[in-house]
Amino acid sequence: MFRKAAVPTVSNGSYLQGQANGKLSSMDSGQPAREGKVVLKKKVTLLRGISIIIGTIIGAGIFISPKGILKNTGSVGMSLTVWTVCGILSLFGALCYAELGTCIKKSGGHYTYILEAFGPLPAFVRVWVELLIIRPAATAVISLAFGRYILEPFFMQCEIPELAIKLITAVGITLVMVLNSTSVSWSARIQMFLTFCKLVAILIIIVPGVIQLIKGETQHFKNAFAGNDASVMGLPLAFYSGMYAYSGWFYLNFVTEEVENPEKNIPLAICISMIIVTVGYVLTNVAYFTTISAGELLLSKAVAVTFAERLMGDFSLAVPVFVALSCFGSMNGGIFAVSRMFFVASREGHLPEILSMIHVRKHTPLPAVIVLHPLTMIMLFTGDLYSLLNFLSFARWLFIGLVVAGLIYLRYKRPDMPRPFKVPLFIPALFSFTCLFMVALSLYSDPVNTGIGFAITLTGIPAYYLFIVWDNKPKWFRKLLGK
Repeated sequence: MFRKAAVPTVSNGSYLQGQANGKLSSMDSGQPAREGKVVLKKKVTLLRGISIIIGTIIGAGIFISPKGILKNTGSVGMSLTVWTVCGILSLFGALCYAELGTCIKKSGGHYTYILEAFGPLPAFVRVWVELLIIRPAATAVISLAFGRYILEPFFMQCEIPELAIKLITAVGITLVMVLNSTSVSWSARIQMFLTFCKLVAILIIIVPGVIQLIKGETQHFKNAFAGNDASVMGLPLAFYSGMYAYSGWFYLNFVTEEVENPEKNIPLAICISMIIVTVGYVLTNVAYFTTISAGELLLSKAVAVTFAERLMGDFSLAVPVFVALSCFGSMNGGIFAVSRMFFVASREGHLPEILSMIHVRKHTPLPAVIVLHPLTMIMLFTGDLYSLLNFLSFARWLFIGLVVAGLIYLRYKRPDMPRPFKVPLFIPALFSFTCLFMVALSLYSDPVNTGIGFAITLTGIPAYYLFIVWDNKPKWFRKLLGK
């Protein structure tokens, strides 16, 4: 049974429960906060919102391995086309989330929208998979890239020890957790700085690439669509890789309650961010091909480093540092946003009650942040991270497709809901179809890994009935759940 609505209470003198639990309240209630109630403050401005989206989208991928798309498309021209189309599709998805974020003014992102449209069971399954596997594994993977590239300048002549990478990665993860537990403002400021570093890093690649084009270095663009023909299964995999590279546009919706003037700032932040990222990604790939051939790009372990070594000489040593900062920004943005999903899920009775507590003085959802720390450390030191991500990457697009389908459903279910920002119906229809089509193709092209991921996702169903619906739980079991 769902936890009943609770009056805000003090826990150990340090935390207050964020808000009443239970069914989502009216989206436009406008009720004043009760006196003495501690809430997450609205500290996310337009600029901070843009930094959250750009800073989370741009990770290590654009600097290290754009070769996944090239490998599956077979030609330079098709790879650039896929980068462009994936950017446009991601913009469509982001616009759908902009509508949802302005008509459902609750934090929590995917979880909140699925709960509002389809009810508690699919919403619980979404947060269950995110908490146990997806977020710890994803954080550990991007953190490993941070650890590897922050050490790169110190191990230029030899291989970096794996233990050293994992230890510095653990320090980076802990630093991000402490930062997000201590101050929303400082986390946002550092995110803005790291986003600036990412854009500088991209410009360091784009500007020399443009200079190369002006010099006439266009030999790798001749017969751009000639090469290995893309297979029927190759193109969907290329789109899958491209959509993954752009993923992160939805993170501002995880912190809707902390956004100043969300009706205006959410759509603006999303549109500005996606235009910047799409243009930046496409121009970065064009820059690579001014200096590196398609064959050389496929052989390179880190494309940005190879590019910098050829054009910049000793300055190429700065590239690993920028990649590390880029990864740190993705870690920070992801933790900042996803902790709000756990906070909201706890508030709704789907996670232990302590995760809906807010620190009285710092005004941060501290328990929802630090719950990820032990899970991420376990993944870092024991898990086969990349296999886990392969198992469950399809789940992300399955639920995103479900969310956008929910937007269409809400148009008919609740036509009178205020919608300050509204997209044409063909945009959510096209985007949800694309997501579900990619999921179906992944089941066909990689049935083993995707099937395992599907099975892991389905474990959320018995967990829902065990932890949420089952009434007659023993006392020790209730205490364990914080009920």
